[in-house]
Amino acid sequence: MHYEPTSALGRVVNEIEETMIALILGVMTIITFVNVIARYVFNDNILWALETTVFLFAWLVLLGASYCVKTHSHLGVDAVINIVSTKTRKILAGISITATLAFCVLLMIGAWNFWAPFAALPMTNGEINDQAWYEVDDIPMLDWLRFIEASMNEGEAYEKLPRFIPYAALPIGMALLTFRVLQAAWHFATGRIDTIIAGHEAEEMVEEATQQTKQEG
Repeated sequence: MHYEPTSALGRVVNEIEETMIALILGVMTIITFVNVIARYVFNDNILWALETTVFLFAWLVLLGASYCVKTHSHLGVDAVINIVSTKTRKILAGISITATLAFCVLLMIGAWNFWAPFAALPMTNGEINDQAWYEVDDIPMLDWLRFIEASMNEGEAYEKLPRFIPYAALPIGMALLTFRVLQAAWHFATGRIDTIIAGHEAEEMVEEATQQTKQEG
């Protein structure tokens, strides 16, 4: 079970989400493969490979969190809601969705406040703490991104990639997660779902994967 996009915004978010996840997985695989070849065949090392894959993995996890809400892939515990009445189940589901949405909003605020200083943007309290000059440790600055130096680094050249670029995974990931929970809340309000996480579906998926592993073994 997953949410099919019914609006233009939903379709755009869906395409961005799935494309970025696929692209990140592909790039991580290529970088890791090339670095392994360089290390064990040519006795060399790509200095920026490890840091790049770490940042890409962070993007993958944060984007995957919202994608799992869409596909009902998060694990859920439904031991209580399965033994209560339909009316009580809806009340509990409503409380669950409200709490989850509040938590997502807090995460989004925290993510923005952490990232904003690296992009020289105001935090939620209006304060601007310019840290746009902070760079990563190993990833070199890409030439096609140097147009940002005039506005982000007072015209000074970046030697390494500015941190606000990889760190953008935080606000983007939390914004997508909040969007998916809002989408789930709307589907609950319109009667399309009765819980934000279908625990029995996740349980069936785990059981199916276990059986498949036993058969292959």
